[in-house]
Parts: sequence; C-alpha cells; structure tokens
Amino acid sequence: MKNKSIQIGLITGLMAACASTAVQAQEVGKVLSSTPIIQQVAVPRQVCTNQQVVTGGQKSGAGAAMGAIAGGVIGNQVGKGSGNALATMAGLFGGAILGDNIEGGGTPEVRNVQNCSTQTVYENRTMAYNVVYEFAGKQYTVQMPQDPGPTVRLQVTPVVPPPAYGNVPPPGSAPRY
Repeated sequence: MKNKSIQIGLITGLMAACASTAVQAQEVGKVLSSTPIIQQVAVPRQVCTNQQVVTGGQKSGAGAAMGAIAGGVIGNQVGKGSGNALATMAGLFGGAILGDNIEGGGTPEVRNVQNCSTQTVYENRTMAYNVVYEFAGKQYTVQMPQDPGPTVRLQVTPVVPPPAYGNVPPPGSAPRY
C-alpha cells in the first residue's frame, strides 16, 4: 500500500511539473521585407604619394684639387724671398676656388621621395536590419543583426490567460461590498 501511494504521488508530481512547464514550439514566419540600417563610419587610412625631386649632384672635388695645385705652382713662381710662401698660399686658395667653379654643379640627381599622411575616409556599413514578417495572419516588426532571408524562425510560447471570474472574487480573497 505504501509503494502504491508513493507511485501515485510521483505520477501526480510529474503531471504537475509538466503542466507548469511552458510548452514551446518552433515556428516559421514569412519575411515580407528586410531593410538594412546603414551608418557612416569614419575610417582612418594612410595615403602615400611618390614625387620625383631633382637635386644638384655632388661635386667630385677634382676641380678644386687641380685648381689648388695649379694655383700653388703659379704662386710659387711669382713670389720671391719672404713673399714666396704668401704667394704660394694665395695661389693655392685662388686656384681651388677657380677650379671648383670650373668643375660646375655636378650631375643633377633625380630621387623619388615618398610623402605619407593620414586621411579620414567615410564608409557606409550595414549595422542591422529592420525585418517585417507575417505569422498567424498578423504582421510584426523586429530589428535583427543579420538579414534572415525568406523566412524567420520563431520561438512561440503559448500563454494561458487567467480565468475570468466576472463578479465573483477569486478564491481566497475577501469579498468586496
């Protein structure tokens, strides 16, 4: 007898638990429209340009050296006695300056120079979708992170309405007058 009453209690408890658990059903709604929500987003980008720059070529120094030698020899021949050293020095400096000027500016060089800067570019990005769908003859609107396609999966949980008592107060409540 004791086992039978335990079994009946277990069955009653299981039935009560099942009755109180919400029953959910997987349903599908038909998508009527899916409109992307677009937002402009600032994106920093590095932009680089190449430019050709012409620079004066470097001198070899041969003109100044040859001029200094020639000037020194001429200065040495012109000066006599104690002025000889002074004339040689003047010839060296004068010849170096004259030889450098005769050599010229050297061969011009063309170099590529890269200039970079950061610029802000605005891009349109889809942030979400406004979706209108139909289920059970009614239309609903929802915002979704992705485009759902032709259908949207729905999780439907039935709601049991509370009993209608009318003018009778619910059990356990005090009557109102």
